[in-house]
Amino acid sequence: MDFRESNGLIFVRLKQDEDLFKALEKACKSCSVQSAAVVSAVGMLKEFSLGYFKGKGAYLEDFFPEPHELVALSGIIMQQENGEYHFHFHAALAGENHSLKGGHLGKAKVHVTNEIVLAKSNLKLLRKHEEETGLQGLYFD
Repeated sequence: MDFRESNGLIFVRLKQDEDLFKALEKACKSCSVQSAAVVSAVGMLKEFSLGYFKGKGAYLEDFFPEPHELVALSGIIMQQENGEYHFHFHAALAGENHSLKGGHLGKAKVHVTNEIVLAKSNLKLLRKHEEETGLQGLYFD
């Protein structure tokens, strides 16, 4: 992985077989990110999981071992009170036959490369359990 920060933007280059989430966490720690939003992401992923919210905190999750083209990635990153980072990403990925798969991105490894741009923010955002939905809701400090 390689990354650079300039004017509130963090440009990240991920390489073959890197864990997407671990690499982004390392870049966020190095750049003292409080919160960030995904601006852009291109490349390929493999060994990824996609989830579909079924209700009351339950997800239907599927695992895809084969490489797919990263068509879109959106979401936010926030540092929690314990210093750990929480990622909430949704992704659209296309297979070799151009069929699209999408959902909540649970895990992923880089296939060949990824180029990701994050917009850094000083907002303190928190995740808290919500009884009604079973989700970790977004709260502002």
